[in-house]
Amino acid sequence: MLSSLIDPAGRSISYLRVSVTDRCDMRCVYCMAESMRFLPREDVLSFEELLRLSQVFVRQGVRRLRITGGEPLVRRDIGPFFETLGQWLQRPEQAGKLDELTLTTNGSLLDVYAETLFKAGVRRVNVSLDTLNEDRFAQITRRGKLAATLNGIKAARAAGLAVRINTVAMAGVNEDEFDPLLAWCGSVGADLCLIETMPMGDTGTDRTASYLPLSKVKIDLAQRWTLTPVPDRTGGPARYMRVAETGQRIGFITPMSHNFCGSCNRVRLSCTGRLYTCLGQEDGIDLRDIMRSGGDDAAILAGIQDAIARKPTGHDFLLGQEAGVVNGPARHMSVTGG
Repeated sequence: MLSSLIDPAGRSISYLRVSVTDRCDMRCVYCMAESMRFLPREDVLSFEELLRLSQVFVRQGVRRLRITGGEPLVRRDIGPFFETLGQWLQRPEQAGKLDELTLTTNGSLLDVYAETLFKAGVRRVNVSLDTLNEDRFAQITRRGKLAATLNGIKAARAAGLAVRINTVAMAGVNEDEFDPLLAWCGSVGADLCLIETMPMGDTGTDRTASYLPLSKVKIDLAQRWTLTPVPDRTGGPARYMRVAETGQRIGFITPMSHNFCGSCNRVRLSCTGRLYTCLGQEDGIDLRDIMRSGGDDAAILAGIQDAIARKPTGHDFLLGQEAGVVNGPARHMSVTGG
């Protein structure tokens, strides 16, 4: 079943990223402010509401679901939520079958949930890890413990989950670690994905100063590693290369230096029920309001279709030449969902 959700550029929407919480046990410098004011509980969708909205999307041909946050694993009773979604992987096509259920996490609780995730049908996870240096990890995350994330990655691999390490590339912060990270990923059987920093929300740090074009990083890495482009796609914006020395892949996500919007098949559902059709734009629609005011599934679908009919061709991220000159959404990444 092809998606019936088609945007103005003719792109079929088959991938939904669902945020289950804006809360997190870390405060990464590129994602959150150090002192965050989190949403009141009543503003956040219940699991039943999240499942209902997700169901509408899947019945229209969305085939990939990625659960995000905040940190999704800090939400109480997240295990049964994954178990319910996992049942959708087994449904017949006409009933709205999922092809893939995935997760983005900081890894701090993966050692607790890895087996639960695998049993639910999750087969791969993305784990945020920007450094292998304990002190630097504490500085970047502001409160995270490197050992917890590394233990989580180990548990994920032991449970049978494929792991992709997501590393935000930051000039003057971790640009000296890409070689060690690449080697370490090879040793644990994980892919590595480098991501350019994005101007979303005020985090209290100057992301202009830390912006690092990945085109330069790729040229530098190719002097020491044998990198061969591969056509692999995982539904997201990463473009992959095979690393001959490790057998693993390295991916590059370049929202700033090389716009990847032409093939965008994604929309995002926030934990408050707001549908964002573009990570870098503010436009969307409040599906929670439709649902909580008594709207049926047909009304929800009409709202979804209306929003997707306005989906922009591309984002407008911009990092200015002067420090602090940033053009991007005022909301934090944790509000939208990674």
